[in-house]
Amino acid sequence: MVSTFNLSKHDITVENVIRNAAPADLYGLALQQDNGAISDVGAMIAMSGKKTGRSPRDKRIVEHPDSQADIWWGSVNIKLDDHTFVINRDRALSYLNTCERIYVMDGFAGWDPKYRVKVRIICSRPYHALFMNNMLIRPTDAELATFGEPDYTIYNAGRFPANRHTSHMTSSTSIDLSFERKEFIILGTEYAGEMKKGIFTIMNYIMPKNGVMSMHCSANEGDKQDVSLFFGLSGTGKTTLSADPRRNLIGDDEHCWTDDGVFNIEGGCYAKCVNLSAEKEPEIYSAIRFGTVLENVVYDKRTHKVDFDSISITENTRAAYPIEFIPNAKIPCVGGHPKNIIFLTADAFGVLPPVAKLTPAQAMYHFISGYTAKVAGTEEGVTEPEATFSACFGAAFMVWHPSKYAELLAEKIRNHGAQAWLVNTGWSGGQYGVGSRMKLAYTRAIIDAIHNGGLDNVVFAEDPIFGVHVPTTCPNVPAEILTPKNTWADKAAYDATAKKLASLFNQNFEKYKADSSAEIVGAGPKV
Repeated sequence: MVSTFNLSKHDITVENVIRNAAPADLYGLALQQDNGAISDVGAMIAMSGKKTGRSPRDKRIVEHPDSQADIWWGSVNIKLDDHTFVINRDRALSYLNTCERIYVMDGFAGWDPKYRVKVRIICSRPYHALFMNNMLIRPTDAELATFGEPDYTIYNAGRFPANRHTSHMTSSTSIDLSFERKEFIILGTEYAGEMKKGIFTIMNYIMPKNGVMSMHCSANEGDKQDVSLFFGLSGTGKTTLSADPRRNLIGDDEHCWTDDGVFNIEGGCYAKCVNLSAEKEPEIYSAIRFGTVLENVVYDKRTHKVDFDSISITENTRAAYPIEFIPNAKIPCVGGHPKNIIFLTADAFGVLPPVAKLTPAQAMYHFISGYTAKVAGTEEGVTEPEATFSACFGAAFMVWHPSKYAELLAEKIRNHGAQAWLVNTGWSGGQYGVGSRMKLAYTRAIIDAIHNGGLDNVVFAEDPIFGVHVPTTCPNVPAEILTPKNTWADKAAYDATAKKLASLFNQNFEKYKADSSAEIVGAGPKV
């Protein structure tokens, strides 16, 4: 397969440039040159090499007079000078120019035509091209013919390392973004998620400049056009709970909220595959077929059947598929103003209620906090859960200070009357190691009650420590699990653990106090 698409404007002189190839063609090329395989259900199996997840410590943004005052500098947004960016850019281009074949994928970020951004991916692996064919919004033939020059370009030279001796480099991986050059450079990692999250980072910068709230959340819509947003860190159930067969899926991960409503940023879904089954997550399981990219999964070399329970390569096994592979996806992926905002947390301390109603101030507090908890790390001999706080439920991708996003969310909630909820998909009856994980059936019943009004006329009780309002009854959920303390055999241990988590919340929020109102600060836990 030969193409003559010209990349000279990008300083690339390779003659064989394949632009927006069909998935079938990319399959063939991946099998020929990329050590790809095809699963027993027709999905493309690809390996990302040494890196099987993102490299946040190696992500940098160019400090430039035009944007430096906007950016939340620190461990998330690490400064880089333009000179070093150019060195890495030249290194990436030098590698790409040695390739026999280059792949280009042109597409859009953002389903609302008023806000969509034209993105160009330039890469050397057909797997990466197929991945971004799934994750970008795919242009029609007419749109591709008139695509013109992109707004942003991603140069993926991930097979070639950064020079560790270059200024600011801390490893052989470097992921660099320049808002002024509108370019994104990838060196030293072949993990495809870096491209997806690079685009999200770009949208997280340019959308708030236009008064648009960019969000790390999933979204779906009921038959009455009632939209719900699901915020949550990895492992909290964001993708699983939004893929509801009784509601239309707007998107599973990245959205924007404008004066007109919400729109999905992406053209596909990127779902975790670990322990995936047809029984637990039928919509996602059925979406894995021809055209889907399965990343870093273990499979039987004879039958090509995938073992979704195996984590011998990584726990971060993934499936990337076009959103239309979900039967009830809403195309185009846009919706009205949200009615419900659901913050998901997997509380391994086992002290947060399965569901609680939040005041607007509490919504802001929990949004800024972005809490979940990881289970104990056995390698270090740790026996207690570890609290994780990620501002706005996605600090790794936020460019502005979290208060910028919180202010936008507060404005949207105030203007459109959305109700915020806190839903714990974590532990009940004790912390991790003592209690048990909340049953998915109960969490689904809670989400159903939020959507169908099942919690509208029930009695709520205020949690004495966290201050949130907890329903005393919920359809199809045992009443005894709604109040966490009731599920603990050792009540004193519950009190001590709840106070410990409350203290962790307050300690984390110290860094946001100066930029938060007294009402928001006062919405935190009381110890």
